[in-house]
Amino acid sequence: MALFQPLYTKALGWSRHRLAPAWLTFISFIEAIFFPVPPEVMLAPMTLAHPHSWFRYASLSLFGSTLGAFVGYAVGHFAIHWVEPHLVEMGFGPAFAEARESLRTHGFWIMLVGGFTPIPFKLFTIAAGAVSMPLLPFLAAVLIGRGKRVYLVAGAIRLGGERAERALHRYIEPVGWTALVLLVVGIIALWIWKA
Repeated sequence: MALFQPLYTKALGWSRHRLAPAWLTFISFIEAIFFPVPPEVMLAPMTLAHPHSWFRYASLSLFGSTLGAFVGYAVGHFAIHWVEPHLVEMGFGPAFAEARESLRTHGFWIMLVGGFTPIPFKLFTIAAGAVSMPLLPFLAAVLIGRGKRVYLVAGAIRLGGERAERALHRYIEPVGWTALVLLVVGIIALWIWKA
């Protein structure tokens, strides 16, 4: 049974619609909260069809993702009070407390990494709300983390055309994980250097 393929196909269809920019903004918005298909499935074909609009499309995607990130934050912030007692009851209390402290102290870096990885962004936005991460670092991390992803994707397709789009779909996982590893190594090196 295919679960994600129908959603992927639907999003590709939306990318050809005359209201595609609005659909792209909407998909980017709901993907930061609950939708399982990343906005790149619309961003890539739209950029391929109109290469000179790549910056506009990436900006719309970032705008939608940022608004969605705040809704995801609110979901995490208000829903965690219902979920936390069950986590403690199931024995996850210490792990949850540790995760909460990590996000409080390193939330900016965790969100920055989360905006670029293939791990669903909604997990990071909801978790940030669950631990009441300060809003200014949250916003900065969302703008930088998600921004570098959408501008990189749209820019690569603008420069590489159809071949870049095919490569993106084929290699998005390894590229995302490689970028994550490099960022983590950079953060660790900076932390060691400052210590």
